[in-house]
Amino acid sequence: MTADAAPAPVATEPAGEDTALALRQRFPALFDGPPRPLKLRIQADIQARAPGVFSKGALSAFFRWYTGRTGYLVALTKASQRFDLDGAPAGEISAEHRQAALDELTRRRGLRAAREAEQQAAQRQRAELLRAYEGSSLTAANFCALKGIAVEALPALLDLARREAAERGPAASARRPERGAPHRPSAPPRHRR
Repeated sequence: MTADAAPAPVATEPAGEDTALALRQRFPALFDGPPRPLKLRIQADIQARAPGVFSKGALSAFFRWYTGRTGYLVALTKASQRFDLDGAPAGEISAEHRQAALDELTRRRGLRAAREAEQQAAQRQRAELLRAYEGSSLTAANFCALKGIAVEALPALLDLARREAAERGPAASARRPERGAPHRPSAPPRHRR
């Protein structure tokens, strides 16, 4: 290639978010608004109506993302019909596809619940660590040795526990008296005569 030769033009096609935008612009009845179950083999329809605009790879990547979204799976479980590029009904949703969507949603809920439970358990452990540290007379090094924590990690853990306690607010700390704090009954004690 000589210095005067211009590089060959590169074919441009929508990529990623641009593919979604281009599909919304060209086919708003289907892609604008909440997700709707897509007609089977809709890629062929797109290629026929917009030849040369989208590559097979770009459409495949887009549809993997689009049909894997939780909103799409929910739509697949609730609708009875699939839709074409014009937003018209284009076939019923099979029981097999509906069940696969339900199974995936159940799996995701389970993962989310497990992740939230892990986060809550870690938060409780940090709160307990903070209470133990603030109620301890040990040096930081001895406290860390007792708890099996690296001395360098302790300040970050305590800071995070303090921020989490502040986010929970005073109502959370009012429910749980601090260790060593005197118990205050809610009603004055009765004296017997």
